Amino acid sequence: MLTINKLNRKNTGLEEKLPIKIVQFGEGNFLRAFIGYAFQELNKTINFNAGIAVVQPIDKGLVNMLNDQDGLYTLFMKGVKKGEEIQEVELISNIVKAVDPYANFQDYLGLAKESSLEFIISNTTEAGIAYVGSDAPEMEPPSSFPAKLTVLLHERFKHFNGDSSKGLTIIPCELINHNSETLKEIILKYISDWNLGDAFKNWILESNSFHSTLVDRIVPGYPKDEIEAYNAQLDYADNLIVAAEVFLLWVIEGGDALKAKLPFHKTDLDVKIVDDMQPYRTRKVRILNGAHTAMVPFSLLYGNKTVKQSVDGAFTGPFINKAVFDEISDTLEMDRDELNSFSEEIFDRFRNPFIIHNLSSIALNSISKFTVRVLPSLLGYIKIHNKVPTNLTFAFACLIRFYKGTWQDKALPVQDSEDILATFSKIWESNDYTEVAKNALSIEDYWGEDLTKVENLTEAISLALNEIDTNGIEAGFANYSKKF
Repeated sequence: MLTINKLNRKNTGLEEKLPIKIVQFGEGNFLRAFIGYAFQELNKTINFNAGIAVVQPIDKGLVNMLNDQDGLYTLFMKGVKKGEEIQEVELISNIVKAVDPYANFQDYLGLAKESSLEFIISNTTEAGIAYVGSDAPEMEPPSSFPAKLTVLLHERFKHFNGDSSKGLTIIPCELINHNSETLKEIILKYISDWNLGDAFKNWILESNSFHSTLVDRIVPGYPKDEIEAYNAQLDYADNLIVAAEVFLLWVIEGGDALKAKLPFHKTDLDVKIVDDMQPYRTRKVRILNGAHTAMVPFSLLYGNKTVKQSVDGAFTGPFINKAVFDEISDTLEMDRDELNSFSEEIFDRFRNPFIIHNLSSIALNSISKFTVRVLPSLLGYIKIHNKVPTNLTFAFACLIRFYKGTWQDKALPVQDSEDILATFSKIWESNDYTEVAKNALSIEDYWGEDLTKVENLTEAISLALNEIDTNGIEAGFANYSKKF
């Protein structure tokens, strides 16, 4: 009988732990397939010697599973490069500690005292970098990521007596524009609110550096539908397998000092440290992430389960294609040929035959994602053409319909904060689609403005919602598109 070894450091001979140079907020699939892999490559190439301490940013997560495997997990990378199929498997071994601050707050504070610590890296989704007024310094822990980080930085400041050499390089990877500036502003607000003092404030500003970023890698995560095939390639049992595409791009704003701290130029990874990341960000967020977010509710309601099914579908494929090439790209002030070439590359990545990217796995926090990734294109199109974009507006209606929570008597994979779910539950108590549209579009906290003031948008959303419920996605879209 075949013996399957438990995945841990003793069984793999990886018992020598690296010093903690990085505290990483987030233990999900993306960070493990992106940051874990990037620093493992840096460790292998130039002996960077960086260990990662992972912090679970919410009260439910994977820390216990990570600790059960001594921080080890397997990354499967699959894709196509220049027509050549590539498949790589790597055991990632640089997570040396995983901490749940909700279960062991003192263990969390202990990370601040690590002398070797140099970097803070995070990806807590677009909703993660937010100010929560009810957070307080005596909470163990505060609820928001910025508040948790403020507590950690204050502990480090006190422990090392304000030593300027113990400041940190802070690199948030959340997909919001100017993510580091936003994070820094919130930290400074907590310092003021909590009366933590000018000395600490000055240490934050003078001894720490904040760097905005752009991250790009499609990470489907745990390959549950093919797990037996993945397990068959291993001689150990791994409960944290993560699948990702081969493509990886990391753009970080910074100068020569950051390049010296993070010498990724000595590796083969596409990590760019640049003065201005905005051109990279706008193109990627609007096209790749925008297409992802726009397709999720629309394609799930249609009956698809994966990204590949969506872009290959006889109906859904052309819908997504038109949204990208005719509507999103039309709002970007870049060379059109370059945009088309980039978009074609994105669709090739969506069609990666090796990766099953479930739509349900990218449905988390769809409201905040839509606001960042899709809404600027929708409103930009209206500004340019003085009419609503047909496909993006219908996708918006699908998002609102998705948040009703059920479709054809089945539960939908809606994942968001309790207050957002409660709000949409209240909105959908109405059977009047115009009323639903008005109530949803008027929530400035979600969209950054009252969208009922955008000409024809309420009418278009109302009509689309009526068509979706009356005739389904395909026939409903055909009827809706005759009018908008």
